[in-house]
Amino acid sequence: MDFPTLNLPLVDFKTKLVNQTVQVFDEVRMKYVNLTPEEWVRQNFIHYLKNIKCYPFSLMGIEKTLAYNSLKKRADIVLYNREAQPIMIVECKSANVNINQDVFYQISRYNSVLKVKYLVVTNGIRHMCCLIDYKSNKLNFIKEIPCFRQF
Repeated sequence: MDFPTLNLPLVDFKTKLVNQTVQVFDEVRMKYVNLTPEEWVRQNFIHYLKNIKCYPFSLMGIEKTLAYNSLKKRADIVLYNREAQPIMIVECKSANVNINQDVFYQISRYNSVLKVKYLVVTNGIRHMCCLIDYKSNKLNFIKEIPCFRQF
C-alpha cells in the first residue's frame, strides 16, 4: 500500500505484515496497529508533535474514548499538560479528505467534553489550529501549533 507524502517531517516507522495487512508500531500505545490512510496521518502527526513541538509521548492519549450525549466517541489525539489536564485535541483525517466545517463540528463535539484550549485538524497536508476564546465563544485560527514548553 502506497501512502502519500505528507507536509510533515519524514519518519522511519517500524512496520510488519500480518495476514497481508501492514501494521505500524505506535510508540504511544506501545503496540502494532493496522496502517490505514488515517493511521498514516496520525502516526506521522504524533511524531511531529514529539520531535518538533516537544510533546512527550507520556502526555499523549491516542483514540481517547469520550462520552458524548450517551454515545462513545474517540478523539484521535489528546495532549495533556504536566498536571494531566487536557490542553489540545487533534483530529486526523486521511490525506484525501478535505478539512471542512464538518471536521470542525466533529472536533467541537469532542471539546464539549474535554474543554481544551487548542483544537487542531489535519489531513497530513493541511494543518489548522484554533485557540478557543471561551469568554467570547469564538475560535481564533492561529498560524502555529504551540510547543509543549508553552505549557
